[in-house]
Amino acid sequence: MAESRKTVIVTGASRGIGHTTARLFLDRGWQIITCSREDTPDECKRDPNWTTHIATDLADSGSLDRFIDAANAELGDRPLHALVNNAGVSLKTPFKERLGCLNGDMEAWHQTFELNFFAPLKLARGFATPLHRGKGAIVNITSIAGHAVHPFAGSAYSCSKAALSGLTRELAHEFAALGVRVNAVAPGEIKTDVITPDYDVLIPKIPLGYMGTTTDVAHAVYFLSSDEARYITGSEVWITGGQHLS
Repeated sequence: MAESRKTVIVTGASRGIGHTTARLFLDRGWQIITCSREDTPDECKRDPNWTTHIATDLADSGSLDRFIDAANAELGDRPLHALVNNAGVSLKTPFKERLGCLNGDMEAWHQTFELNFFAPLKLARGFATPLHRGKGAIVNITSIAGHAVHPFAGSAYSCSKAALSGLTRELAHEFAALGVRVNAVAPGEIKTDVITPDYDVLIPKIPLGYMGTTTDVAHAVYFLSSDEARYITGSEVWITGGQHLS
């Protein structure tokens, strides 16, 4: 029955890692509440098990607040068992160059941090009560770029992901009093729509010799959200094929 199913919120669920993660939870019998700037994909509208999708721009504070209100209304008094902070952005210069420390509009840095750092913090706060009811888990999607200079990921993106890694640690410490675990997964080079042929030069730096898939990331997220990880908090799991070792 629906009342006995666990519930997860996945942000940025319209494509890539977020979409694959939402589908995995759905396939495992969870109710899912998702958001993205786009409306529900047509194929999902045809799936009677898809629970709730709320079109939201998490970089806009008003839209984010409305999402929290709508999702909490959808939950009612029911518990929330997992929150997956997946939505993120890596902005480029107008010339499609890497956004570094010396170039680009500072507003782009603010936009990047608003979505990649402040949105996960606001969402954690906004869903603290239902997460406490569910003794749930938060999983943040960080990045290998948050730990070392990356040739393609811009400085604003890398710094925001480094900040999210730090936020994961702080949330884990504070949310432990609520019975809520907080962890992160740090993907390396993952095959998504944003990967260009330029990334092929990075494959020799991956010990396993190939790029990962969105499914590889989704399985790690699911594990950290499940009862099998009930004694894991404050951890960041590398999903890099060993790339972070060099």
